[in-house]
Amino acid sequence: MIRQLSKITCTVFAAAAIMLWLAAAGPAEAKITLNYSVFFPAAHGQAKAAAAWAEEIEKRTDGEVTINLFPGGTLTNARQCYDGVVQGISDLGMSCFAYTPGRFPVMEALDLPVGYPDGTTATRVANEFLNIMQPDELKDVKVLYIHAHGPGLLHTKKPVRTLEEIRGMKIRSTGLSEKVTRALGAVPVGMSQGEAYEALQKGVVEGTFTPIETLKGWKQAEVVKYTTECTSIGYTTAMFVVMNNNKWNSLPADIQKIFDDVSVEWIDRHGAVWDEEDDAGREYTLELGNEIITLSPEESERWVAAVKPILEDYAISSEEKGVPGRKALEELQALLEKHMKNR
Repeated sequence: MIRQLSKITCTVFAAAAIMLWLAAAGPAEAKITLNYSVFFPAAHGQAKAAAAWAEEIEKRTDGEVTINLFPGGTLTNARQCYDGVVQGISDLGMSCFAYTPGRFPVMEALDLPVGYPDGTTATRVANEFLNIMQPDELKDVKVLYIHAHGPGLLHTKKPVRTLEEIRGMKIRSTGLSEKVTRALGAVPVGMSQGEAYEALQKGVVEGTFTPIETLKGWKQAEVVKYTTECTSIGYTTAMFVVMNNNKWNSLPADIQKIFDDVSVEWIDRHGAVWDEEDDAGREYTLELGNEIITLSPEESERWVAAVKPILEDYAISSEEKGVPGRKALEELQALLEKHMKNR
């Protein structure tokens, strides 16, 4: 009997010790699961780069964070993506600033035709520009990083070597590239990339302003014969990767640091992907026997002069609305010059 009571007492003490240890250790932390809305289709190189970023976050947090990717706008479409993050429909989002014109007046400066040579340069400039300007227009989210495609170029059914040859041509263009088209004396026709192939094929338009990667990615090299390599007026489209503020603030400091660290590393990863896709588009169009035209230095200067009013108009109109457009333009041009020297 005494021996039996002793066993019971030992069991009680052991159970109590385990409970005290568990109490001291605290409850196990819940796993963090995040939903990431990406407007690129799953097969696109930028969607794959986003997936690799998410996997790296999961790896460095030892599985504490899980990120579910929703590519192709399946959670929120490209135009809804930013507001979807703000409202908590998604925790993370990737899309273009340009899809909501007027919403991001400072960041719009990044898309101006200042002469981006490649996607890596455009992406590096975009992130430094963000750090310098710190615009209030982005205060409702946590910006993780930005990336931007290589120069938008002119692709046509007949050769364009001078401003005289583009005048009057119907050119598929959207957003800022519409202004570039008008400045060069052509007629802009708005349509999506998905509509461009058939429009070029049927002669509804005679050319398109777009990064050279679309010649392979959207097979447009099949319906154009010439690319005018007008990088001196190359524009880009800046794209954001953002997180819901409340979700960001709820993360432990060590997890936040991992997000920041990985995001910095992925700036060049995205830039490199853009450049790889441009290279593939270039190779594809040449394989089909198409021609890439390089403007002469004198002609290039004429094109730069033609689009210069677009830059000045941005600076003036922004200042009239209380936006530091002049500073934004000057910072952008200085950053581009710096990175061009370091290429």
